[in-house]
Amino acid sequence: MSAVLRRCLAPWLLLVGLVSPQAQAEEIAGTLGAMGSDTMAGLMLRWGEALTRQHPGIRLQLQASGSASAPPALVAGTTRLGPMSRPMNEAERRAFVERHGYPPRELAVARDALVVVVHRHNPLESLGRRELDAIFSDSRRCGAHEDIQRWQQLGLDRPEGRIRLHGRNAASGTHGLFRRIALCDGYFRPEVNEHPGSAAVVAAVAEDLRAIGYAGLNHLTPGVKALARRDTEGTRHFPDPEAVQRGDYVLSRDLHLYLNLPPGEPLPVAERAFLDLVLSPDGQAIVEELGFVALPESRRQHQRRDLGLDEDGG
Repeated sequence: MSAVLRRCLAPWLLLVGLVSPQAQAEEIAGTLGAMGSDTMAGLMLRWGEALTRQHPGIRLQLQASGSASAPPALVAGTTRLGPMSRPMNEAERRAFVERHGYPPRELAVARDALVVVVHRHNPLESLGRRELDAIFSDSRRCGAHEDIQRWQQLGLDRPEGRIRLHGRNAASGTHGLFRRIALCDGYFRPEVNEHPGSAAVVAAVAEDLRAIGYAGLNHLTPGVKALARRDTEGTRHFPDPEAVQRGDYVLSRDLHLYLNLPPGEPLPVAERAFLDLVLSPDGQAIVEELGFVALPESRRQHQRRDLGLDEDGG
């Protein structure tokens, strides 16, 4: 290339270099629909906001109706992303396969834990599994000999009166996890007050000295006290981030994201950009900012490689 030609092209090359990042950001555009977990609503929205800052042409539209709403929407094709605070069950997976001919793609995007909460002035500090089951369930499959309906049965002088129970509704993954682990697959008492979100459970317990409830770890407020889990040897276990990340705390769980991705096909560009963010250090920093627990690094990297994202893990 002659010196004269280089001088003529230089301003144009500079202009291309200045507009290229914006042009690339505008190439990725569209609306990502998501339907599912209420527990993950704040997390999904924060990820969506961060994605829009990176790619102004992308918008995330979220309907947080509970984890149970994600599988039917994915089967019907009315959503592109299905956040769930529990794994899909066999019936949900089967319905997806019958409709699409292949299984849904499952990703772990964060870690979480459930905590049992009481009013901040309640003197109780911990509960064993049998006690917890006897409080929330009348089936007592964990081995308790009698129902626990008053605080005095736990050796407390106060609060007086019957224990008031609060929990999540049946559409939530939180409800299912607590029933499976804390109640040994038993059944909730009919008098449990069901709420559509963990924040509502915590608010109800904070207003009532006689109340007890269960909620996601990231919803704790100064108005409630989180109880430790007491094992059969009397040791108390707390949901600290390290125990939750390792899975040592029995009420810990993965937070999932399901998507419809035919085997062997690459991710569509919008989904790829979203998952690239979610499974990046910045995306996992948002997880921690919102009170959840980040994925173990090895697991984050493995999922990035499995999805065909950049090998260095973002």
